[in-house]
Amino acid sequence: MKYNSDFRYDLKVGQTKEKALGEIFSGASVEIKYDMKANTTGNIFVEYESRGKASGISSSQAEWYCYCLGDTYHLIKASDLKERCRKYLKTKRDVRGGDSNTSKGILLPVKDLL
Repeated sequence: MKYNSDFRYDLKVGQTKEKALGEIFSGASVEIKYDMKANTTGNIFVEYESRGKASGISSSQAEWYCYCLGDTYHLIKASDLKERCRKYLKTKRDVRGGDSNTSKGILLPVKDLL
């Protein structure tokens, strides 16, 4: 985007983004995740299986995911989140977790989320 110091131009750009965000929240499905360990570990846990069945990102119908990390919120398209997780399948980041370690998921570095 070309730099422009005109406030009216900046306002139009901001309003365009506000409209896009409004459309996400008014019509699209958003799955909200709160990862209390992410700020400490530097990873989020993206579940894809539980008790031998598809779950989490593998079965969700959400178009968007919103990760709450402390006081910040990070939106990502579900398709983009899946793509970022795929490269970690069958690596040391493909781990068990959740209640009684009955789930499988990807430890996705927060930097990959952003």
